[in-house]
Amino acid sequence: MKEITDMPRRRFLELAAIGAGSLLVWPQHVFAGAEGWALVPDILARIRPPVFPQRDFLLTRYGGVGNGRTDATEAFRRAIEACHRAGGGRVVVPRGTFLTGPVRLASNVNLHLDEGAVVRFKPDPSAYLPVVFTRWEGVEVMNYAPLIYAFGQENIAITGGGVLDGQADEAHWWPWKGRKEYGWREGMPHQDEGRRRLFDMAEAGIPPEQRILGEGAYLRPNFIQFYRCRNVLIEGVTIINSPMWEIHPVLCENVTVRSVTVRSHGPNNDGCNPESCRYVLIEDCLFDTGDDCIAIKSGRNADGRRLSVPSEYIVIRNCNMRDGHGGVVIGSEISGGARYIFAERCAMSSPNLDRALRIKTNSVRGGIIEHIYMRDVEVGQVAEAVVHVNFYYEEGDAGRFDPIVRHIEVRNLTSRQSPYALYLRGYARAPIRDVRLIDCTFDGVEKNLTEYVDGLYFQNVRINGKRIDP
Repeated sequence: MKEITDMPRRRFLELAAIGAGSLLVWPQHVFAGAEGWALVPDILARIRPPVFPQRDFLLTRYGGVGNGRTDATEAFRRAIEACHRAGGGRVVVPRGTFLTGPVRLASNVNLHLDEGAVVRFKPDPSAYLPVVFTRWEGVEVMNYAPLIYAFGQENIAITGGGVLDGQADEAHWWPWKGRKEYGWREGMPHQDEGRRRLFDMAEAGIPPEQRILGEGAYLRPNFIQFYRCRNVLIEGVTIINSPMWEIHPVLCENVTVRSVTVRSHGPNNDGCNPESCRYVLIEDCLFDTGDDCIAIKSGRNADGRRLSVPSEYIVIRNCNMRDGHGGVVIGSEISGGARYIFAERCAMSSPNLDRALRIKTNSVRGGIIEHIYMRDVEVGQVAEAVVHVNFYYEEGDAGRFDPIVRHIEVRNLTSRQSPYALYLRGYARAPIRDVRLIDCTFDGVEKNLTEYVDGLYFQNVRINGKRIDP
């Protein structure tokens, strides 16, 4: 499988370059005469999980031993190569515990974990070298390989009832954040200098393939990252103990994430972060995370503007959000914009869940964020605000790229306890525009903050039992 796992440099750079290939040049689809929730049936009709030939490639036949000690990295590579060369099918991980380094998927391969199967990833950073082309906090870079990775592939999946264990903890990966609560101590290395170098290189316009970090930079890899792929399915698995972001499709089209459980409370342990993706369905999932449960992204600062690919046509439904910084989040790496994001029939509640709907950006990030819809959501308890839009995230108002946030509708949401019902902070020169709340009830509210909002509409909205006049 040399043409897949060791892609020729010229083809690799063609795919990585802006505008290269059909994976970046997406036609604009027009939904004639439809708007708001009326768009959803057409969006869902365009999201179709991949179908695989009925061929199984059992990992143990390629040398995998499920004793939790024997290195199965080469067994995964051989099984995936055989499946790919045969025209596709399932690479089946049977009951047992399989220790491995990075796993790289290829077109037409479904990595299937049987009930009772555990894939445990080595916590040794050197196992994730050499570096690969990846995106780290919204910036393209040559960095450690994600634990499960695919680049430029079609028809790929991770399915089944098994467990993916990244083995990150206070002794492995997490201390690189540089925070004592995650195991870091004075004198230990951390990511701050490598992170600054990466962001400086991006702002300076250094080509991504020359931004070589990896060893010594301490930038943790994502768990699952599919880059410039089409027809993606992640279904049924449980994901625990991630170094960083859990599920991270980048520049992908036609993505389904279904019935996945994410439990991981490390730093930046976001549950599912579609970045510069289109036609994405996230449904029937449980998120219990150390950061945002779902965060829609589209690149950071100059790098996001260079690629200029929004996240769009995303449907989130029937999900359960527990711990996390936010339930449904847009940002903060959002310089490419986001539009037509729909979330419905979700349940969110935890004293450790900060917000229900969160939009975070600033005048350094910028981005156009529009047509955001949420309905039929039950919020038990959040630690800060139910609806949160903040133009002062991280760097604050320190740049020249004013964000545009407009056309937000929240309908039939109930919340039982929160310090804020609404926390909306725009700029005087660039207000948040057109925020509509319809048939919503907020109880246990202490206060609200609305600063520079142009067009805040209420219809049948009650806060602490009192109806809010239009």
